[in-house]
Amino acid sequence: MTEPEPPLSEATIDAWSALRPGTMLSVVKLAPDGSEAARYPGEVAAGIDDDGWLVVHARWTHGTMELDGLEFRVGDRLLEWFSPRHPVNAFAVLTSEGHLKGWYANVTRPARLDLSTDPPGLIWHDLFVDLVGLPDKTFTIRDDDELQASGLHHLDPELHESILKARSELIRRFERDLPPFAALS
Repeated sequence: MTEPEPPLSEATIDAWSALRPGTMLSVVKLAPDGSEAARYPGEVAAGIDDDGWLVVHARWTHGTMELDGLEFRVGDRLLEWFSPRHPVNAFAVLTSEGHLKGWYANVTRPARLDLSTDPPGLIWHDLFVDLVGLPDKTFTIRDDDELQASGLHHLDPELHESILKARSELIRRFERDLPPFAALS
C-alpha cells in the first residue's frame, strides 16, 4: 500500500486546474543536479484529473533512438503524464498514426508550473531511475547504476529512499495499468 500524497495548496490546484486542452506549454526537463537538460513545446491534451494527472501532447524531434526495445523516431507522438502530486511521470510513445510503441517513465520530483513565462513552463526534475515498458507488459528498469554512483544513499538517504519507493510505485502502476499507464484507445 502506498502512502497518501500530501495535499496540494489551493494556489497549486488553481494553477494546474486552469490548464485547459489546447494550452501551449514549454516543457522543461531538469537533470538530477537541477540543470536544464531539455526544453520542448507541448500542448495540454487533457486537463488535470481527480488523481492529479495532466496529459500533454508533444512530438519526438531528436532523431532515432532505441532504448531497451522502445524505438523513438522523428514524428512519433508523445502523450506525457505529469503531476504536481506524484513523484513520477510517463510518456506513451505512439507512431505518427497513433499506434502504441511503449512507455518511457521517470522517477521525478512532482512537476511544477512556472506561470511567469509565455508560454507557461511545466518543469519536471528527473531523478535517475527510469522504466521502459512495452505493450506486451515487459519492462526494464534503467539507470539504477547512475543512482548508485550518485552517492545519494550516503549524501541524502531520505531522497535515496524516496527514489526507491517511487521506482516500486512505477512498477506497480505499470503492471496494473494504472495511471499514468492507462490503456489508450
